Amino acid sequence: MQSNIEKYKKDIDCLIKKGEKILLHLKNNKNLDWFRKEYEIWYSESLSLIKVVLPNRVTDFERYYYQKGEGSLKDCIVYKSGFDNFLKDRAEEASILFENQLGIVKSAKKRFESSLFDIRQLVQADLFDSELDAARELNKKGFVRGAGAIAGVVLETHLAQVCENRKIKITKKKTTINDYNQKVYENDVIGLKDFRFIQYLADLRNLCDHKKKKEPTREDIEELIKGVEKIIKTI
Repeated sequence: MQSNIEKYKKDIDCLIKKGEKILLHLKNNKNLDWFRKEYEIWYSESLSLIKVVLPNRVTDFERYYYQKGEGSLKDCIVYKSGFDNFLKDRAEEASILFENQLGIVKSAKKRFESSLFDIRQLVQADLFDSELDAARELNKKGFVRGAGAIAGVVLETHLAQVCENRKIKITKKKTTINDYNQKVYENDVIGLKDFRFIQYLADLRNLCDHKKKKEPTREDIEELIKGVEKIIKTI
C-alpha cells in the first residue's frame, strides 16, 4: 500500500504541474470557460493539501480566491460581480494572483521536503489508516462496541492534532470529541455542515462507550468508520 508520505509527494508534484498548465492557458487568454472549470478543481485539491502540509498559509491561499466583503477586483480571482466578467476584463491581474497561489503550493513542497517539516502527522495518518482497518475487521466479526471505540479514538486524536496545528487552546482537562469539534468550529477551521457531521459521529461513538437503550449495529459502526475516514482525510 502506498504510504501517505509518498501520496503527498505525488499530489504536490501533480498540482504544481497542473497549475503551471492552467496559468499558461490564462496568460494566453484562451478559452476562459476551460480555465474556470480546471481552476476550480485545482483550487479545491490544492486547498485540501495546504491545510495538511502548510496550515499557516491557508488564509492567504483562500484570500486570493475570494475576499469576503467589499474590495476591488485586483484583490481576488473570484469577485462578487462575476467570475467571467472579471477574467475578461482583468485576466492579467488574475494571472498574477494565480501565480501567488501557485507559489504557495510550491512553498508547501519545499517545506514538505525540508528536514524542518514535522512528518509526525503523516506517520500518524498511516497509523490512523491501520487502526480504522482494524476497526473494520472487528466490526465484521461482531465486536461492534470495540470497533466503534477504536474509530472514536482515531477521530478524537485527529481533532486534537488539528487544534494543536492551529494553536487552538483547550482549557478542559478531560476533553471529548464534541469539545474539540466546538473549538475547531469556533475558530473557523470547519463549517456548520462538518460541525454537525462530527456531532453525529460522536453520537455513534457514544453508543459504544455507554449503556444506552439503543444498541449499536454493524451498520452504525460501518457508518462511523467511513465518517471518521472522511474527516481525517479532509480536515
